[in-house]
Amino acid sequence: MFGYIEQRGFKLPEVRACELIYKLSLAINYLHSYGITHRDLKPENILMTDNTDTADLRLLDFGLSKIIGPNETCTEPYGTLSYVAPEVLMEKPYNKSVDCWTIGIVTYLLLCGCLPFDDENSEKEIARQTINDPTPFPGLLWKKLSSEAKKFVENLLSKNPNERMNIKQILDHPWIKNNMKNFSSKEKGESFKLVVSSFD
Repeated sequence: MFGYIEQRGFKLPEVRACELIYKLSLAINYLHSYGITHRDLKPENILMTDNTDTADLRLLDFGLSKIIGPNETCTEPYGTLSYVAPEVLMEKPYNKSVDCWTIGIVTYLLLCGCLPFDDENSEKEIARQTINDPTPFPGLLWKKLSSEAKKFVENLLSKNPNERMNIKQILDHPWIKNNMKNFSSKEKGESFKLVVSSFD
């Protein structure tokens, strides 16, 4: 996915970004339904099926994935800075909501062409921003995007995992439902099949 969005200047139309996040969320919903947490979501681990504007995606690299039960948590450090959830950086127990945090980061990247928590020179600064700083929504980048898109990202990038949307809430969010309502039932089913086929 990184090369795909790079070729498009790191910006996609909002509806197209929503479509990709919808399909990524379907894949994560499939994983979470089996208790599997990916733990290393990022564009480099998402394969686009081709370079067209209608390409589908497949999720890759399950080397850090882990089964976490409904009432279980994990404390193992993992992931990639700028994408990893704050509770992981703080070495607190975490659950499947870390994947939902990263869906928020990827959404922000697709909509704005940059990461919300990033620094070219200091990994410590990236960690500090992730743990302490509010999510930045600069007017120049966000004024052309819908309020639903902003609320979607805000609800995913909550520092408190208990206040963060879970995967079911992501799929039911108005930003997703309103943009995907023109998908037919058949298209939705085919998209789901294509996404989950990467797990076989």
